[in-house]
Amino acid sequence: MKKSVAIVGCGGWGKNLARNLHELGALACIVDPSPQAESLAAQFGLPHFADIDAIVQDDSLSGVVIATPASTHYDIANVMLEAGKVVYLEKPIALSVSDGLALEAKASAKGRILMVGHLLHYHPVYLALKELIREGRIGDIRHITSSRMNLGLLRHEENVLWSFSPHDISMVLGVLEGLPYQVSAVGSDFLQPGIVDVCTVHVRCENGSTADIRASWFNPEKVQKLVVVGSKAIAVFDDTAEWDKKLVVHEYSIEWSGERPRMVRGNAVAITAPRDEPLKAEMQHFLDCISSRSTPRTDAAEANRVLAVLQAAQTSLDSEGAWINV
Repeated sequence: MKKSVAIVGCGGWGKNLARNLHELGALACIVDPSPQAESLAAQFGLPHFADIDAIVQDDSLSGVVIATPASTHYDIANVMLEAGKVVYLEKPIALSVSDGLALEAKASAKGRILMVGHLLHYHPVYLALKELIREGRIGDIRHITSSRMNLGLLRHEENVLWSFSPHDISMVLGVLEGLPYQVSAVGSDFLQPGIVDVCTVHVRCENGSTADIRASWFNPEKVQKLVVVGSKAIAVFDDTAEWDKKLVVHEYSIEWSGERPRMVRGNAVAITAPRDEPLKAEMQHFLDCISSRSTPRTDAAEANRVLAVLQAAQTSLDSEGAWINV
């Protein structure tokens, strides 16, 4: 693999992206002013630069991975698309729908590829779940609950909705295969006024399906769980479980006694999926898109659908839970 990808931003998550790109033989340089980034570049035997000016006009770099704070995503991605780079941008694509759509339009107008880091779409177990749904094993989707909680790192530049929920919104939209029409969100800010620490987003779809997306960084146990309730079965994707138990399908039936329904439990079947590191699979997909000029699985259009729900949820939070049209 030719070393033709630069990474911009090498903090907590960026260093994981850098590691995978290096292991795939594609990482050409690291751009980040921090001493830690300089040390990592030296460890990998790669050039280190303090700012993006050093790489913008470098024609040997075909791809750029951007893992900087969300507030910088639009500006850096805009520069790199203008320079003709294939761009991978960590989530969210931008902080406003207008900026996200502007990036999508620029990529389209210039014939550039823009991929956004919605990691779970590259998780073998999530892909296995989507295949079960396509096969009809779950039946018609009635409700989805997605939870992402931890006793985690408290942030001051973004709330728990923007920090935790993009992945879950992306998964929910991927399962529903469409955009909900209404969103309501409620939350609590315990520590910093205006920055919610606990949040629940309620979603309504035109076909009657609903979803709840829960996020908290005040949970003593790590929770990363997606529950899909169908008319035939309930699928549970628990990313904290052992690999062979991450996806379980719970069969059930409903018996009626007069006007009273009764739930009858059926078998619980564990579904196996190939073992693969999602982040490495995601980076390989990005490299494949560079070489084949193909559209990424999580392209700008998918990212902007997620952003539309995020922005509607934030508007609802600011309006004390009002239902907001997406």
